[in-house]
Amino acid sequence: MTFGESGRVQSSMTSAETSFIVTGGAGFIGANLVAELMRRHPGAHIYVVDDFRTGSYANIVEACDRAGVGGFEGTVLSDSVGDLNWQPALLGIQPKAVFHLAAITDTLEFDEQKMLRANTEPFAEILESCIECEVPLVYASSAATYGSPEQRTPFGLELAGKPNNVYGFSKWLMDAEVFRFFKKRESAGEPLPHVVGLRYFNVYGPGEWRKGKMASMVWHLTNQVLDGKQPGLFNYGEHERDQIFVEDVVSCTLAGAEPGVKPGVYNLGSGQTTSFNQIVEAINEALGESVEPRYFEMPAEMIPTYQHYTCADMSKTKSGLNWAPGWSPMDAMIRYARQIATERKSSSAATNA
Repeated sequence: MTFGESGRVQSSMTSAETSFIVTGGAGFIGANLVAELMRRHPGAHIYVVDDFRTGSYANIVEACDRAGVGGFEGTVLSDSVGDLNWQPALLGIQPKAVFHLAAITDTLEFDEQKMLRANTEPFAEILESCIECEVPLVYASSAATYGSPEQRTPFGLELAGKPNNVYGFSKWLMDAEVFRFFKKRESAGEPLPHVVGLRYFNVYGPGEWRKGKMASMVWHLTNQVLDGKQPGLFNYGEHERDQIFVEDVVSCTLAGAEPGVKPGVYNLGSGQTTSFNQIVEAINEALGESVEPRYFEMPAEMIPTYQHYTCADMSKTKSGLNWAPGWSPMDAMIRYARQIATERKSSSAATNA
């Protein structure tokens, strides 16, 4: 598929072929989503749009290998989503759904113009184009839209809108754009378009290691233990986050594109809190260790933008999307920590062979 100066899409596909578009498909969650699409829809043509600032072709290769679906045979566009002419693309491809995951996800990125240009500005065209072409759109919002509510109870959808950082603000603006479209449709007495936003909470699982500092606590702490170090936690490991396994995230993201779901913005978490101390407990159980954490003060510059507590109220997700998590956080963390250990052992053996 190519985008010419006229904005027309040229494709070798026939209209009978099933196709999907995944933006950010070379990233951590996106690559896992691509592999699962290949597993569920053998022979489907998948278009990945990614600017490769943080994604990598290797994420796609490895995700397909883990899923046992063979090599990726779709199309990759190494472009920013904001550089593409979306409506002609959708008309030319006729995708079954668009999954929009592309974004700057670094919560410590403080360049507000850069964040909004990448995350928020391209979204309006994608949203309008999907609605006009009647293509289901599922996009990644974020738990960062909630900021830090005073209550320590599961976050209801209505609590969003007070983010602590520009990343959360960029995602909130995307949600607000959807709400405006919905309001217009409702005022006109028209049915809502098939648009589903998912507020991802803390995602962890295979394929995240290229995220570096933004990889999950589970990944970082497991590797610290495997390196013979004490896992380092902010005082005193009592921060509580809603940790959600990437397999569940992919499953819910796909559920959002299914016919008959209720359009809207939903939480995507486990619906449970896991303290950082509990993450260490899971890692110890997985690795057969009894390592004690090392506690240290949170850097002062992080405190205003840090979410000390997150938990998703999943009730509307269950009713609107007919979906609920399949993994308990602790069980998934144990499985994942063991997988990290196995992969490190295999990598070490291959290096020393």
